[in-house]
Amino acid sequence: MRDLGAGFRFLLKGQRWVARHGKQFGFGLLPGLITLVLYAAALVALALWGEDFVVWATPFADDWSSPWAGLFRGFLTVVLFALGLLLSVLTFTAVTLLVGQPFYETLSEKVDRDVSPDGSAPESGLPLWRELWISGRDSLRIVVRALVWGVLLFALGFIPVIGQTAVPVIGFLVTGFFLTEELTAVALQRRGVELRERLRLLRSRKTLVWGFGTPLAVAFLVPFVAVFLMPGAVAGATLMARELLGEETTGDASEEPEEEGVSS
Repeated sequence: MRDLGAGFRFLLKGQRWVARHGKQFGFGLLPGLITLVLYAAALVALALWGEDFVVWATPFADDWSSPWAGLFRGFLTVVLFALGLLLSVLTFTAVTLLVGQPFYETLSEKVDRDVSPDGSAPESGLPLWRELWISGRDSLRIVVRALVWGVLLFALGFIPVIGQTAVPVIGFLVTGFFLTEELTAVALQRRGVELRERLRLLRSRKTLVWGFGTPLAVAFLVPFVAVFLMPGAVAGATLMARELLGEETTGDASEEPEEEGVSS
């Protein structure tokens, strides 16, 4: 239970860090806003033309008697939109991090320098295109894993009682785990930690991960909240990455920055 509280404190520390470094917070909002606009357009399109797609995809129901064809297609339309929302929640972080790779790399490095005893931050030494390739490749692997879990939990949701109680809780825990993996990847990739090793690290401290990621998963259900929390989530995940690797951290990340830090 101690790790559960520690994970939540890392989330709060990250939010406080960006609140005291306004310039980093402003830059960190841009990728989330861009992604939000793209996702909103996709969901609006799904709402407007989802029913037409279902009708096109179910020609076998054309000859069904009323009202069965309408009820069947209406149900499929609702399911299609629900799946679209679920996929949006599961993939929002991955897409935002991919869009904002340069922004979040810079933010994560500044957090590292701020709390490192010698004021340094690990650097990958890789060109930007290579970092984007690795980030995109690993994000796709994580999204596939998340989608498998998402489809499974969606199906289990139709089981009476369990589907309305245990399944949503498990869903938030799973989503929180994958959100944390995506967010800590910003700092861990810079340190050369491969995806398999990142997953091993996170699984070794599951309650820490859930304490950080599960409240974030709940908050991310509201798209605008997700945009404003993303910069602080990256900062908090950087602090947690240091904890997972056993790196020394000095001071409190939420402390007021020195004058030199403000001007940099």
